[in-house]
Amino acid sequence: MTPIVPSSLPDQLLFGLPVDSAPPKTASMLRLLTWNVQHASAERARRQANWLRRQSADVLVLTEVAGTGGGPVLAQALYESGFTIHEPSGGERDYRVLLAARDAEIEPVHAVRTAHLPHPCLAARVHAPGLSVGLIGLYVPSRGGKEGRNVAKRVFQDAVTAVLRRLAEPFPSKDGPLIVAGDLNVLEPGHQPPHAVFGTWEYDFYRAFGDAGLADAFRHLHPDLVDHSWYGRSGAGYRFDHIFCSRQHLARLTHVGYVHEPRLTGLSDHSAMTVALAATAA
Repeated sequence: MTPIVPSSLPDQLLFGLPVDSAPPKTASMLRLLTWNVQHASAERARRQANWLRRQSADVLVLTEVAGTGGGPVLAQALYESGFTIHEPSGGERDYRVLLAARDAEIEPVHAVRTAHLPHPCLAARVHAPGLSVGLIGLYVPSRGGKEGRNVAKRVFQDAVTAVLRRLAEPFPSKDGPLIVAGDLNVLEPGHQPPHAVFGTWEYDFYRAFGDAGLADAFRHLHPDLVDHSWYGRSGAGYRFDHIFCSRQHLARLTHVGYVHEPRLTGLSDHSAMTVALAATAA
């Protein structure tokens, strides 16, 4: 592993929460942050890395990372800040998922791989002091332009659904929690406000996570809260970014929420999302 660079700011402030809302950081807790970095330019990638290294997250799941330009710049900047990096090889023209960790070890799980567009799906086991978790980072393509509208998105969703049906072997429940995190470009059924443009097949993709034994972590802790991670030109909000947790480990969740600072300051058009898991059930 590369050297660890500890943060110099209080965990509660770094996590984008009121001081009395963030759980205190302990040796037996894992904090994860997922964020769509919007295929950043090299200059914006450096600013993104500066923001990320100031957060208290142990693990990063970054999505829509460019294979060239700002993507390698972001990976290098995080590495130089003390993060261990895991990213797919090849496919420089494809957007990808990048996993990064500090104070934790990343063990790649190559058995989890989508048959279509492999670079936006990346799996690993993350070993931190007192806690190991299975982790899958996902970036589902957007609906696309007029010529190929929904084609790549639907094919990739089908490929991910096939992977979800086979998770018991690479991630047995006895080995600890499984987290799936990223920008899924899909809404939950009953999303507020409603967006009629989304089809039944897209809501079925959201339901596929439940069928695989995973639960929406945000909805588990916030059954009625309306919050959004992306906003359209009309100003309407969308909860596109998600974190799912294996259902039998939900009691370990101590925090799930969105951090809007990077969206409001122009670092990306997406808000970040954070989750904290305890080594044992609360």
